[in-house]
Amino acid sequence: MSRPSRLQRQVLSLYRELLRAGRGKPGAEARVRAEFRQHASLPRTDVLRIEYLYRRGRRQLQLLRSDHAKALGAFVRPRGPTEEPGGAAALGTPSEDGDGPRNPLDSSGAPEIRPDGR
Repeated sequence: MSRPSRLQRQVLSLYRELLRAGRGKPGAEARVRAEFRQHASLPRTDVLRIEYLYRRGRRQLQLLRSDHAKALGAFVRPRGPTEEPGGAAALGTPSEDGDGPRNPLDSSGAPEIRPDGR
């Protein structure tokens, strides 16, 4: 068996640190295990994604180690009171009144031209 790469050693170290930091905090250990299992099937060649997840894990570790942390949550964007997941209020989808976020490309794929010339 080959020797683990530096990145693999860093990821394993992060996993152990997250488990230690999560002791005594409700749901933290289970969440850490679930996150790592979810991404365990990433190919070793997907280094950019692995490094991104590693940095995200480091940020979560800092938050978990802070005295203010009571439990481990997830990085999610809070929804507004009328938003539904994947519904019409999703980012980049025009709302029914036409004032919501819009896709900068029209149906032809060309950039949208505004009346002010921008």
